Amino acid sequence: MSDLTILHNPRCSKSRATKQLLDENGADYTTVEYLKDTPSREQLENILKLLGYAPRELMRKGEAVYKEKNLSDESLTDDQLIDAMLENPILIERPIVVHGDRAVIGRPPENVLELLK
Repeated sequence: MSDLTILHNPRCSKSRATKQLLDENGADYTTVEYLKDTPSREQLENILKLLGYAPRELMRKGEAVYKEKNLSDESLTDDQLIDAMLENPILIERPIVVHGDRAVIGRPPENVLELLK
């Protein structure tokens, strides 16, 4: 199994473009459809650490559930925001590519080229 992993949503054009770029560069990677196979709390916390992001920075703020659950409330703790992403993985920004101790968001898809060097 490769130590390169993409958290992928096949319905997302940026996610598909990122996979295509990995393929074009001959990358050996594992695909995780995170809407079906949601990362564990530990995995999500590790991704946040690798990205250097606070939980809210990894959230898709345009999703209906973000508004419905009032996740813009600044009084929410990091743990509460992580809980919301685990319960509603559609909130997790995509695609995320992890390689060893580094990670990037594939927006734009070319960001993943940094991991292939």
